[in-house]
Amino acid sequence: MAIKEDVENCVQEEMRQPLMQDQKNLANGQEGSSQGSNKGHPWMVYFSTFVAVCGSYSFGSCAGYSSPTQTAIREDLSLSLAEYSVFGSILTFGAMIGAITSGPIADFIGRKGAMRMSAAVCVAGWLCIYFAEGAVALDIGRLATGYAMGVFSYVVPVFIAEIAPKNLRGALTTINQFMICAGVSVAFIIGTVLTWRVLALTGLVPCGILVLGLFLIPESPRWLAKKGNQKEFETALQKLRGRDVNISEEADEIQDYIATLELLPKPKIIELFQKRYSRSVIIGVGLMVCQQFGGINGVCFYTGTIFETAGFSSSVGTITYACIQVVVTGMGAFFIDRAGRKPLLLVSGTGLVLGCALAAIAFYMKVNELALQAVPILAVTGILLYIASFSAGMGAVPWVVMSEIFPINIKGRAGSLATLVNWFGAWLCSYTFNFLMTWSTYGTFILYGAINALAILFVFIVVPETKGRTLEEIQAAINT
Repeated sequence: MAIKEDVENCVQEEMRQPLMQDQKNLANGQEGSSQGSNKGHPWMVYFSTFVAVCGSYSFGSCAGYSSPTQTAIREDLSLSLAEYSVFGSILTFGAMIGAITSGPIADFIGRKGAMRMSAAVCVAGWLCIYFAEGAVALDIGRLATGYAMGVFSYVVPVFIAEIAPKNLRGALTTINQFMICAGVSVAFIIGTVLTWRVLALTGLVPCGILVLGLFLIPESPRWLAKKGNQKEFETALQKLRGRDVNISEEADEIQDYIATLELLPKPKIIELFQKRYSRSVIIGVGLMVCQQFGGINGVCFYTGTIFETAGFSSSVGTITYACIQVVVTGMGAFFIDRAGRKPLLLVSGTGLVLGCALAAIAFYMKVNELALQAVPILAVTGILLYIASFSAGMGAVPWVVMSEIFPINIKGRAGSLATLVNWFGAWLCSYTFNFLMTWSTYGTFILYGAINALAILFVFIVVPETKGRTLEEIQAAINT
């Protein structure tokens, strides 16, 4: 054991050397790799991000499809409420399967290959829904689109994080969440004027753009380096950074880091919790727990019901929620590389607690018949503050941090684990919400407020700031 620990310590020390040397070079006035890359115009990074987030938009389209189509599908296909409930909820089971397989697939066939495969499955799912004449075909299609969602939720932010220079990485990765919100909102709005079959066909559009765009963008240079494809690695990195940019130092840093990681044994799932990886796994999985168990899917899935219970117009409240979610998520993308990841998480968590407190007070007043005229506006204010706060940080930042903290040799397995936890939390929260509201309307929001308060404590104590650091610097600092 002592020999093994000595070897691992040596390996970890070697991992730090390139990073320490790069910092010394910067201190001596020499240009680091990231500085050199910033001289070129990152148009290919922007274009590659646009292509990748078409998968995020497709994710949102899948998530938003069931809400505006419930009545029409049930009438056209004579479905019972239970059958439609299966159709709606089976999406999360497909996403869990996608989450489990997303990491290994992305490691085996590449980030582009995983997105291409996911888009194909999503297209098949939408066509299955479009041609459905009964519950079985609907459920198969919904399961397929859910699987695609699970893969997209992991591979899109990882791909963006691996291609982006450090000064753009946070903002570009946050666009993933923005496009998810946009997909949900557009599906909800156009679903009120289109038939459910035509709405299913609109889901093919982002998948088509993604598949075509993948032929025009490079693969992740870090994945190519990990696979030992030296020529393709340099070509991809040069294409991303600009034709006239000197990429030698950045290329050397990436290769040195990956070469050192290759000296470590390939971890199994249980080995992710060993000391050298435990902190990054705790951070990644912990942020997913904070994101989902604070009640977001219960609130989002049943926003209309919450407003009706509080005595407020469901349609007005839902449209307002959709607009706020898109706008605030866009603002979060602007600030994430300026304010940093950790401050956004702390501000977001504080807003979530306050939103839950206002909603809890409103429903407590309604139950006890206190100042009933103030209940609707107080409840709506609380829910909209909750949604805005989640969109500002807790919605997007955990995915950004997850894409940054895992070393590339464990990124597949660890990313799959974090994504699986996220989707399990989404299912559990949405499944239990109605039971909790039946138990106690104000008690539900007190519970969510308490969980979000614990999330603030977790972020403050455990989560590091990753703004302005290369992936190699972040991972070496966390896992040593």
